[in-house]
Amino acid sequence: MDRCMPLLILLLMGRHGLCQQEEVCSKSLINSCDDCIKSGPYCAWCQTLNFTKDGEQDAVRCNTRAELVKRGCKENEIISPKNKRNIAKDDPLSASQNGQVVQMRPQKIDLDLRPGLPVSFNVSFKAAEGHPVDLYYLMDLSYSMKDDLANVQVLGTDLFAALRKITNHARIGFGAFVDKTVLPYTNTNKKKLKKPCDENDQQCQPAFGYRHVLSLTPNKNDFEAEVKKQFISGNLDSPEGSLDAMMQAAVCEDKIGWNSNSTRLIVLTTDAGFHMAGDGKLAGILEPNDEKCYMENNLYVKSTEMDYPSVGQLAMQLEKNRIQTIFAVTQNVESVYKELSKMIPKSEVGVLSSDSKNVVQLIERAYNALSSKVTITHDNLPEKVRVVYRPICRNGEKSEKEGVCDQVHVGDEVSVIFEITVTADTCMENKFFTISPRGIKDTLTVTINTTCKCQCDTAGPIIDPHPHCNMSGSISCGICSCKDGHVGQFCNCKIGNKQEHTLRASCQKDNGTECEGRGDCVCGRCECHNTDSGSQYYGPYCECDDDHCEKFQNQQCGGKGRCKCGKCECNSGFEGSACQCKTSDEACRTVNNSVCNGRGICKCNQCECKGGYQRPHCLECPGCTDPCQTKVNCIECLGFESGPFKKNCSEACKTISSTIVKEAFTLSPKECKQKDSEGCWMTFKLVQLVGEDNYKAEIMIKRDCPKPPNVIAIIGGSIAAVALIGILLLMLIKLLLYMKDLKEFRKFENEKKKSKWAEVSSTFCNIFLYFGCCSPTSTTAAP
Repeated sequence: MDRCMPLLILLLMGRHGLCQQEEVCSKSLINSCDDCIKSGPYCAWCQTLNFTKDGEQDAVRCNTRAELVKRGCKENEIISPKNKRNIAKDDPLSASQNGQVVQMRPQKIDLDLRPGLPVSFNVSFKAAEGHPVDLYYLMDLSYSMKDDLANVQVLGTDLFAALRKITNHARIGFGAFVDKTVLPYTNTNKKKLKKPCDENDQQCQPAFGYRHVLSLTPNKNDFEAEVKKQFISGNLDSPEGSLDAMMQAAVCEDKIGWNSNSTRLIVLTTDAGFHMAGDGKLAGILEPNDEKCYMENNLYVKSTEMDYPSVGQLAMQLEKNRIQTIFAVTQNVESVYKELSKMIPKSEVGVLSSDSKNVVQLIERAYNALSSKVTITHDNLPEKVRVVYRPICRNGEKSEKEGVCDQVHVGDEVSVIFEITVTADTCMENKFFTISPRGIKDTLTVTINTTCKCQCDTAGPIIDPHPHCNMSGSISCGICSCKDGHVGQFCNCKIGNKQEHTLRASCQKDNGTECEGRGDCVCGRCECHNTDSGSQYYGPYCECDDDHCEKFQNQQCGGKGRCKCGKCECNSGFEGSACQCKTSDEACRTVNNSVCNGRGICKCNQCECKGGYQRPHCLECPGCTDPCQTKVNCIECLGFESGPFKKNCSEACKTISSTIVKEAFTLSPKECKQKDSEGCWMTFKLVQLVGEDNYKAEIMIKRDCPKPPNVIAIIGGSIAAVALIGILLLMLIKLLLYMKDLKEFRKFENEKKKSKWAEVSSTFCNIFLYFGCCSPTSTTAAP
């Protein structure tokens, strides 16, 4: 491998090893000693007064220690802060005394780090004999566990006997769980809630989610007495609410009675799988689990209001509360809980017999497996801080697993060592984090501060002002610190009433970086730095250098030219952006001996065409406008002396040479047909000659002009149409008058008929009057 792996570099830093990290120092934008030490862990600053040469800027003071010594800087004049560490508390490892043990040392360490520079220290761990153990037995009391409950009720003596082999300070507690008492997990019929078991089963307790039965106690009789009071219960579906129960057992520290100094164990016994976060939606429970304790009268009261916890939430709380888990499950769900165990730190899975008779042996084996593996981890790690663990286990063997040692046994004479490497990547103050073995209370508190400022030595009295600074400033870390009104490397620029930002603005090109980051702005002008090769940047804004031109065959300017301000100036006979081509136009010449048909330039023996023309010889332009349309006015004036260009045809159309033809074209291009200003169709052909706008035209002398209109026919037709319209209007008026007269006549006839009837009525009335049948005043006969 061409580089050592980063992990090994961190681990072996400051030690004799197989690989060493190459010490490099980035010197970009360095203006002071503080900037230098922040720029990289291996950067050092030379505070020798006259270290810089003429024309050099103070940035050359920043380099690796080796390079500064090579340039003549004395060792005692080099500023390069080192990491410091102070072990603030280091109690020795001790066995159990009244339940108090120390299994890890040191307990507190203070680090003063340089950003980016790793520091390593050792942590020792030794498993103590007689360490207190708290075991909380969490049992599934669904109906399928009926036989198991009967056996557990008499296991108190055996459980305590097994724990006594481990420690004299053992306590045991008991809790039970089934599932949430809502559909579809539990039958919500009132009778079924009170007795969820079979009708023939007399000893059955009401359905419940999780019940805390017995707080941790050293008395085996209390354990057996409380467990014997428990009866089986039941639910509908197969998975149980075991994660609900484990979460409450973990976070309800006071209810369970966890000892702050003990090894904490939860033994979960079940023959079924488990519900997890999201399953609560089946019952309409949408509120996520908030990882808090909700125990009232020893019952989990939020069981029907809050969703199951996720595996991640449970794992976090178990680790936070230093609880190790033993899953004692039947063989049918062993694979399920093995997968769960992979996600829960410090957990083991054991296969339970069908009636739980082997539970004591299972717990003993699982505890030994848990206690034989030590895993170091951290908490509250600040941002930009990295930690690497390198375990050195029994007999000096190095573990391949980071931060893990296997085969650790209680009573081992030799402690295991963890080499811990800490790196702070940025400046920080009074940050801390903790390191601890999983499941064990011992912790190491690491406090971090960083050194981000130079502590410069000042030998002799402080001279202010200093002659080195033109009596306008003082010396700080070997460079001038100017008084107000003076700027520059040696405070030699007096700005007077001008504001410094105005002077600096004149050193910025297009409001960009001051002097392009390649120089210092002094009195409004850029003083350019040297390049890495020893030459100097130049230009008004230090924008130019002669070291960064395009390369060809890994040579700048192909070795056939010189670099000038980032561009190659080629030697005679060569061309191209990197002088990679010989000067030649052989491949650019056409059959008419022109270069690129006059529509491009030849570079590197290849045409670079203009305006959309295509290679290889810039002959065709698919995207250009059709000349048949753009040259139509010139064709009209050249061929027929008419159109918009009639008066200045020779000047406007000098790029076209034309020929008049009578019968047939001699040119091969396609035939153009366009209308002129008189509406006639012109037929012509165009051939593009050498050049961008140079054509030869052939114009057919005969135009296809439309016949003029028949004026007499148009006028006669117009008059006839007007006359016809007039006659039709007169006929319409006559018709309307006729209809009106007819209406009046009919009205007259009706009036006339009414008049005759009145005369007849008068005659009859006179006759009736004569015979006395009609009164003199009546004009009608009596009935």
